[in-house]
Amino acid sequence: MMKVVIVAILALATTLVSAYDPSPLQDFCVAINHTDSAAANKLGSSVNLVNVDKFPGLNTLGISLALIDFTPYGLNPPHTHPRGTELLVVIEGTLLVGFVTSNPNKLFTKVLNKGDIFVFPIGLIHFQFNIGETNALAFSGLSSQNPGLITIANAVFGSNPPINPDVLIKAFQLDKSAGDVFVFPIGLIHFQFNTGETNALAFSGLSSQNPGLITKANVVFGSNPPINPDVLTKAFQLDKSVVDYLQKQF
Repeated sequence: MMKVVIVAILALATTLVSAYDPSPLQDFCVAINHTDSAAANKLGSSVNLVNVDKFPGLNTLGISLALIDFTPYGLNPPHTHPRGTELLVVIEGTLLVGFVTSNPNKLFTKVLNKGDIFVFPIGLIHFQFNIGETNALAFSGLSSQNPGLITIANAVFGSNPPINPDVLIKAFQLDKSAGDVFVFPIGLIHFQFNTGETNALAFSGLSSQNPGLITKANVVFGSNPPINPDVLTKAFQLDKSVVDYLQKQF
């Protein structure tokens, strides 16, 4: 009888403890807050990117995803991903897409309809333009957990601090009235400008046997065949006459 009482007391005094690791679900499942914000900007497009910063589960996997909304005639302007190739699939609508190779600046372009797929090689300038009268939607997969983004118009004309205007005037062939060492990181837009009144000479070493060359003004305004002027007009917020002039210069 005493044994039964002791067992009963121990049973009442015993506390059940359950311990486990926190759920990793938040690392491998993320909500995309899909809102139609494309109409809120001049370009008529919005990009919702899911990369390793937003989605820790992508760490070391080498992939990321983007959802792109377009209003009628909305544009995802000419840009590059310095660390990733992009595969785009059209979910709704009709898109004019294209990319320009490194010199000699050959343009590859195609009109995509629902279900069509297009690939943009790593580091090359490319764009997507909704040529339809209805909204368009596309998904992009990129071959990097952090592919990077360089929007050409913003990088060239909106850098902080601004690029010397004389550099841009000469690079884009526009009219105007009136022994150090430097490193240029891979894939980033850069320039050199002789500010002196005498000739200058420089040597460059590059970390590749075939580094490639993309001259922005030539690629954007001198591709063969030319990029659709409507794309450039919207991307650079210029009058079409200015775009026509620039395309004739290159």
